[in-house]
Amino acid sequence: MEKRWHGLGLLAGVAAIWGLSSTLYTLSEGQKALIIRLGAPIDVDAQPGLKFKMPLVDSLQFYDTRLQTLAPPPEQVILGDEKRLEVETYTRYRIANPLRFYQALRTEEQAKLQLGQLVSTSLRRELGKVMLKSLLSEERSRIVEQIQSEVMERARPLGIEVTEVRLHRADLPLETSQAIYDRMKSSRQQEAKELRAQGVQWAQEIQSKAEAERTVILSEAQRQSAIIRGEGDAAANQILAHAFSKDPKFYKFYRSLQSYRQSLAESAPTLVLSPDSALLHDFRTGWLGAKR
Repeated sequence: MEKRWHGLGLLAGVAAIWGLSSTLYTLSEGQKALIIRLGAPIDVDAQPGLKFKMPLVDSLQFYDTRLQTLAPPPEQVILGDEKRLEVETYTRYRIANPLRFYQALRTEEQAKLQLGQLVSTSLRRELGKVMLKSLLSEERSRIVEQIQSEVMERARPLGIEVTEVRLHRADLPLETSQAIYDRMKSSRQQEAKELRAQGVQWAQEIQSKAEAERTVILSEAQRQSAIIRGEGDAAANQILAHAFSKDPKFYKFYRSLQSYRQSLAESAPTLVLSPDSALLHDFRTGWLGAKR
C-alpha cells in the first residue's frame, strides 16, 4: 500500500512539473511571442522575462525581431536600352508586427521567399525603365531609393519593416563582358594598324624631304666648291703669270721640274732615254744651264 502511495506521489510530482513547464515560458531580448489560443492568435508579448500561459490551450510562436539580412543569388535584369545586367542585392529587414506576419506568412522561410520576390519584382520594374549610363551616374542613388521605397510599402502589410535595400553588385554578364572585351581589342588593333600606317607614311615623307634637302645641300656645296676652285685656279694663274713676267727662265725651269715629277711618277720602274734627249737637258745642265 505504501509503495502504491509512493508511486502515485511520484506520478503527481511529474504531472505537476509538466504542468508547470507547460505554463511557464521565457521570452528573450530581441524576441516577440505570438500567443495562439485554440488555433487563433490573441496577443503579442514583447516584454522579455519569465511568463505564464494557459496549458493545453495556448501555444506560442516566437519571432526574432532583430535586423536580419536577405542576400538572394544574383539575377539578370534587362535595362531600358535592352542591355543585360547581373545584379546582386541585399535587404535589411525586421519583423515589426508578429500578428500580421503570422497571418500573412506564418514562417520566416516563407517571409524570405516573399520578400525576395518583392525585391526582384521592384528591381526589374525600375531598372527596366533606365539606361545603363544612368546606373553609372548620380542618378543611381535615386533609382535605388525608388526600389527601396516600393519594397518598404509592399512589405508593410506583411508585418515586415524594411530598413534598407541596396545594390551590392551590378555587372555585365560574363558573355557580354567577353564580347565587349573582344570589340575593344579589335578596335585597339585597328587603331594600332592605322597609327602604324600613318607612321610609315610620315617616315616616307620625312625621308623624301631629307633626301631632297640633301640633294639641294650637295648641289649647293658642289657649286660653291666649283666657284672656290675656279677662284683658286684663277689666283694661281695670276701668281704664275706674275712670276713668269719677272723671271721667264726660272718659270721655264720650274715647269720642267713639274714635268719631271709627273712623267717619272707615272712611268714604269725603268725609263730608257737617249743621252741627248731634251727631257734630260735640265738634268745635265741644272739651273745654271737653264739661265743661259
